[in-house]
Amino acid sequence: QVQLVESGGGLVQAGGSLRLSCAASGRTFSSYCMGWFRQAPGKEREFVATISKSGDSTLYAASVKGRFTISRDNAGNVVYLQMNSLKPEDTAVYYCAAASGVVLTIAPRMYSSWGQGTQVTVSS
Repeated sequence: QVQLVESGGGLVQAGGSLRLSCAASGRTFSSYCMGWFRQAPGKEREFVATISKSGDSTLYAASVKGRFTISRDNAGNVVYLQMNSLKPEDTAVYYCAAASGVVLTIAPRMYSSWGQGTQVTVSS
């Protein structure tokens, strides 16, 4: 398995931007599909975005499409989530996760490794 550590969360005003990073350990990062999920208080964890091993395919939740961009740097073992035009409803703990054996997946159960999460708070 791969170990994941997120960073880049914080407090931002509505309309602002943040870039989350997820650093992965190990030499097999490029063999994993990577995803971002989020969980708001009192709600279930939800899919945000996913990117294929090579980075040439991505999928987004409808709620973030056009505002968020997922990308990866396989040489540096990092996956990013650029978040623009943030809204108060984007407030949540954001998690990155790694899945093997799939091209792309939005299902949390397919991800075998998870980071500890980073808090994103968007004020109105």
